[in-house]
Amino acid sequence: MSATLARTIRHKAFDHLADRRLHRELAYIGGHWTASENGEGFNVSDPATGANLAWVAKLGRTETVQAIDAASDAFPQWRALLPQQRTAILQRWFELIVAAKEDLALLMTLEQGKPLNEARGEIDYGASFVEWYAQEARRVNVENITSHLPDAEMMVRREPLGVVALVTPWNFPCAMLTRKAAAALAAGCTIVAHPSSETPLSALALAELGERAGLPAGVFNVVTGDAKTIVGELCKDARVRVLSFTGSTEIGRLIAAQCTPTMKRLVMELGGHAPLIVFDDADIDKAVEIAIDAKFATSGQDCLAANRIYVQRGIYERFCTAFAAQIAALKVGMGLEDGVEIGPLMHERGITKVEEQVADALACGAKCLTGGKRHIAGKLFFQPTLLVDVPDSARIMHEETFGPVAAVTVFDNEAEVITRANATEYGLVAYVVSENGARQLRMGRALDYGMVAINRVRITGAPVPFGGVKQSGLGREGARHGLEAFTDLKYLCLDAA
Repeated sequence: MSATLARTIRHKAFDHLADRRLHRELAYIGGHWTASENGEGFNVSDPATGANLAWVAKLGRTETVQAIDAASDAFPQWRALLPQQRTAILQRWFELIVAAKEDLALLMTLEQGKPLNEARGEIDYGASFVEWYAQEARRVNVENITSHLPDAEMMVRREPLGVVALVTPWNFPCAMLTRKAAAALAAGCTIVAHPSSETPLSALALAELGERAGLPAGVFNVVTGDAKTIVGELCKDARVRVLSFTGSTEIGRLIAAQCTPTMKRLVMELGGHAPLIVFDDADIDKAVEIAIDAKFATSGQDCLAANRIYVQRGIYERFCTAFAAQIAALKVGMGLEDGVEIGPLMHERGITKVEEQVADALACGAKCLTGGKRHIAGKLFFQPTLLVDVPDSARIMHEETFGPVAAVTVFDNEAEVITRANATEYGLVAYVVSENGARQLRMGRALDYGMVAINRVRITGAPVPFGGVKQSGLGREGARHGLEAFTDLKYLCLDAA
């Protein structure tokens, strides 16, 4: 499709926006809405229908340098603001995000495909980080030390690092940006953000609201375009002091290597391959409900998704039967339809991957109780699927799954399942379902994951240090720990003689 034709297409769903200015197609640099120097752009499409949504500016190296320039120039002014001044701006940004929730959710569903109710939930979740860090801005420096030397006074303080690069994914286009940006801004840093080219509209709408909230020009920049070019420039520019990335472990490794020459601080939330362990003392109905929520949110396109479900032999058959019934009842369709629980996958390669994983599991001896193939709703839809008796040798048991496919296997005892659950390079989150209090504590200690959820799915939020171990990431996001990632400690020792 030509650039000229793409620009003439307007998705009719945009007519439902209360605030048309939230639909932005230009990048945002130094307080200006910016096209590429050569006029290039790229299509953003609705994964549910394939319809074109927008023609977004495709920026390159020149504009990325301009964004770094703008952030670098704005940094002295932003860091010099009193904490309560940054608090006021962030609080206003939060209020504007909440007020625009319906429009922001609509934009997200159109570009990402997730059900509208899930999109609304993400807007609330994303806004909560802005509100949290608006208050944390006042408390960046709350520690001190007692001198161990005579006639000396000692002080330690946290100071903002400078320009921060944020690289965010397509599966949570609002929350992954606000979780990073709010912390960096509260610390006194300035930002160059690069959203996924599959879902840039959410980030651009947030930039529009940030401008209205009073973020000074250059403090918050959004650069859209080719990831390899833009991220490569962010990695090599020494003025960028921190790079925060959410995405695959494979891409995270490449970014880390590119950042080595400039000794950047890295904050990385990478892949996950979460186990969900159901013991035979669990309430089966509760366990099935937890498994549905842990596996099928965002159509399974979530690094927190429960990819390997281990069920103890005493309840294995009953659990599988009940789980299959619940999966078969999930409503598949376009995210704007009422009651839809499973939307499209983001791209064809996602469909291909789950097809290959299902075929491999069946070849390894697994059984498919429901689903197992593409859905008639559209070319990027896949049936909610349950595979049972899946051996550990199957690909789906050691590769991250980004789709609505649940893999269930049986286990006999606690020691066995701990060994199997920990046998992965990933270590983001694990889920445990058990009514035995002592076992809950043992499993919490034994599972080699950054987060462990016991008898529930929803565990994340602004006060929580989110992150993994092993190949699932570096550092933490959220909580005070997420703010500290964007600061350096400075120690002062004063002669008091």
